[in-house]
Amino acid sequence: RFINRAVVANGQAGRFISTGAGVCSSTDGGYRPPTPMIDLEDKSLPIPEYKPKKNEPLQLQKSRLLYQSRKRGMLENGLLLSTFAGKFLADMSPAQTKLYDQLINLPSNDWDIFYWATGVKPTPKEYDNEVMNMLKNHVKNNDREQRFMQPDLYAKAN
Repeated sequence: RFINRAVVANGQAGRFISTGAGVCSSTDGGYRPPTPMIDLEDKSLPIPEYKPKKNEPLQLQKSRLLYQSRKRGMLENGLLLSTFAGKFLADMSPAQTKLYDQLINLPSNDWDIFYWATGVKPTPKEYDNEVMNMLKNHVKNNDREQRFMQPDLYAKAN
């Protein structure tokens, strides 16, 4: 499989993903062509718009957000957000929980969340709120906590 393979056409480089190379097999009688490339810059395949859950009970929302914080698609955000959610989500007010839901579900690019939380890029006005400030302080890790593992999803309650 090829990931982020640079392809130059008409003097412009693009990023593509191939889902597999061509295959030659004696069992199926010959050569099968490779699966077509997927153009990552192609905006004709939009990311589905996030639709907030209506009338979702607060505890169910927090459970969903805890899970979503762990399963990000990039390890850096999985670690940052899961440790943040494990530490703060249970005590968040309904308003803070809604802000956190919007923060991790509305931006279509996980790198944006990472760059905002780490201070590499300025946080857009719509996400610059108390929950983002809590996340930024968590990322600073002033207490020098070891955060190389995500918290247990099914921790036993005392």
